[in-house]
Amino acid sequence: MKNSTLLRDLVAQARPSGGFPAEVRSKAATCLADFISCAIEAADLPWSRQALAVAAGGTGPCAVIGEAATVGALDAAFANGVRGHGLVREDMHAGSISHMGVVVWPVVLALVAENPDLAADPLEAAIAGYEIGGRIGRALVTPDMARRFRPTGLIGPLSGALAGAMLLGLDQEKTVNALALAANAFGGLNEWPHSGADDMYFHPGFAARSALTAVKLAALGAKGSDSALDGVAGLFAAFGIPLPAGGISLYPDGASEIMAVFNKEVPACNFAQSPCQVALAAIKRVAEGDAVEKIHLSTYRAALNYPGCNYRGPFETPLQAKMSIFFGMAATIARGEIAEANYALLDDKRIADLIDRTEITISDALDGAFPARQGAELRVETKRGEVIVERLDDVRSASPELVRNRLAAAAAHRLGEDQARKIGLAIENLTQSRASAGAVAALEQLCRIGGGERAV
Repeated sequence: MKNSTLLRDLVAQARPSGGFPAEVRSKAATCLADFISCAIEAADLPWSRQALAVAAGGTGPCAVIGEAATVGALDAAFANGVRGHGLVREDMHAGSISHMGVVVWPVVLALVAENPDLAADPLEAAIAGYEIGGRIGRALVTPDMARRFRPTGLIGPLSGALAGAMLLGLDQEKTVNALALAANAFGGLNEWPHSGADDMYFHPGFAARSALTAVKLAALGAKGSDSALDGVAGLFAAFGIPLPAGGISLYPDGASEIMAVFNKEVPACNFAQSPCQVALAAIKRVAEGDAVEKIHLSTYRAALNYPGCNYRGPFETPLQAKMSIFFGMAATIARGEIAEANYALLDDKRIADLIDRTEITISDALDGAFPARQGAELRVETKRGEVIVERLDDVRSASPELVRNRLAAAAAHRLGEDQARKIGLAIENLTQSRASAGAVAALEQLCRIGGGERAV
């Protein structure tokens, strides 16, 4: 009989006996809609085209979102992971400082395309993937670690592997092996904010492909170290992070980590979200004919410590701008809106002038509330002497309606009105009852150009 390890204990808890409440399933469907929306909108960005070129050499039944081509599962997982991350608007889990959806959903979609007759519920598999990533991430990822290593590259392979193993219906032993093998695929450095390079966009693609590879190897009988998390050379030991004294468990007190995920309003870094939101509220209160003189943001330490967030410029790439809290706030104030178009104005003199007028400091209260809350307080002084204060106790998540509206618009533009309508209905149907692999496979095909003809 094998000794208990953390990995074995977590696998034993992966499927709660009572299933998932309706609100948890609804949240999963919203996260799926958000992922598809981001992937469609990012289809023509350079990193998306590069990932497609790498994937296009293979053949198979799996869709590359927003394209006509179908490819093999590993190639689709890679290409779709990159696309989902392309706008920097993917869903966010603050407790692990990571983006699990851009790994989980590419794995799930690739597997249902290959296996539309699977018995498992794809939404339940995805929820379990978010769960293990969230719980391990809370214990493993510290703000200091996140300055050097990309949390999504650390957490994503585990999330994707559990979702894939559950979807394929692997037994407990093979699921342990899948996760153990995935633990060997952790990776991703946070040097890109300093260099302005594109590394970040590919991290979810690497993680999704690695997760799916681990699942496929385990299904074929490959064995991984069941002590890959808590062994003497396991994941926690490798990073010098002690295991929590109280241990790690899934769904404690019936709570699901996916409910702690928020969907971004702002197409930018997580730490720029609430600053941009308070900036938008403040500029709406500036009287006509008046102008901003000084800007002071109070935030929490993790926001300023994350690479790129404390950068004032100059800005050479949109990604540098999307990481910068200074740029995000200044562009929001200059344009009076939160929009993708803000991040194309890298040389805008209005934005540069507002950045020069901006100061950011740490608030002890906001710092103490992180990561449970990601608040911001903004004080704006105008040239006429008015003082405007806006505060958010926590980041505001994009509403399910906003997420679905963004998807409808993106899908209609790239795939046509009829396919967009069918995609919306398919996602809505997933929340009504237990989802079938066949239904999600049909949705996956609807995300292709011309895919409506195959989605039955």
